[in-house]
Amino acid sequence: MFVQMELSRIVFSEINNQQVIYLREVAGTREFYILIGIFEASSIDRRVKGAPQQRPLTHDLVCCVCNELGGKMQEIIISRLEEQTYFAQIKIQHGEKIIEIDARPSDAIAIAMLCQPPLPIFVEENVLKQSISSQQS
Repeated sequence: MFVQMELSRIVFSEINNQQVIYLREVAGTREFYILIGIFEASSIDRRVKGAPQQRPLTHDLVCCVCNELGGKMQEIIISRLEEQTYFAQIKIQHGEKIIEIDARPSDAIAIAMLCQPPLPIFVEENVLKQSISSQQS
């Protein structure tokens, strides 16, 4: 079972290179965080704030390539958590076919924020429970 989540906040650290994004349950109160790199955090933050860019960045490029090749991004799924590493997929519709592309959650969420409206983000229920449990300890 999948739970729909939304980006609730981005926390930038001044003392290390791991930034934090928080995802919050859309129809509930659960929340968990994922540590990400500065590039991905900055890309997500720019999109959330609507900051203009002079040239396309990597996440913009991925979206443009998908669109130019006739694909339509559908949703992001965070499906696994293994040894503190999250795994995600970007679902893309191409004609009648749904293609799942393996991605880091940080890249997938950055891409989700580029779309208008932003793509829905889903987390597998077991991943959500596992994340919350490990982050509370």
